[in-house]
Amino acid sequence: MLCGSAERIADTLQLWFEERAADGFNVMPPYFHKGFEDFVELVVPVLQERGLFRSDYEGTTLRDHLGLARPANPFFTA
Repeated sequence: MLCGSAERIADTLQLWFEERAADGFNVMPPYFHKGFEDFVELVVPVLQERGLFRSDYEGTTLRDHLGLARPANPFFTA
């Protein structure tokens, strides 16, 4: 569990990521929905400034976001 300022939480997430202790995080706030709003409005901008959290997506699908090519469809030929 992480508690503290937005900068302190971002510092800890950054440390864990850079030290390869984690490659992603599940955010579970102590209360709903304001806890999510606080994280998004306070912590995410700090992570974005540090280049650790994207500001935009590459496309509209998960495949686009991950940079994966679309597999050939054996039932359709163009």
